Amino acid sequence: MRAVIAESYERIHRSNLVGMGVLPLEFEPGQTPASLGLTGQETFSIEGIAGLSPRKKTHRARARRLRQNHNISNDRARRIRPKKVSYYQHGGILRYVLRQML
Repeated sequence: MRAVIAESYERIHRSNLVGMGVLPLEFEPGQTPASLGLTGQETFSIEGIAGLSPRKKTHRARARRLRQNHNISNDRARRIRPKKVSYYQHGGILRYVLRQML
């Protein structure tokens, strides 16, 4: 898993997710899983994760359910500090530290 999408996060939870190598994304204001018709049976693809930078704020998510494609939203990634972007790109803080030691 490379990202999770939710309505909101506490600051510490966002930080912990990035430290584990998971990008915390939020729905646009006013959007909910129910308003988008999500059932939990979807698989998602999220564009722009490979080019993550501290300034990048939106990512396009697409959901796929039973051979049907649906554009979900432009999900928001809260500003992520440059060091945390490095943690994410390395797959989490543990992998980051181990690579620095090598």
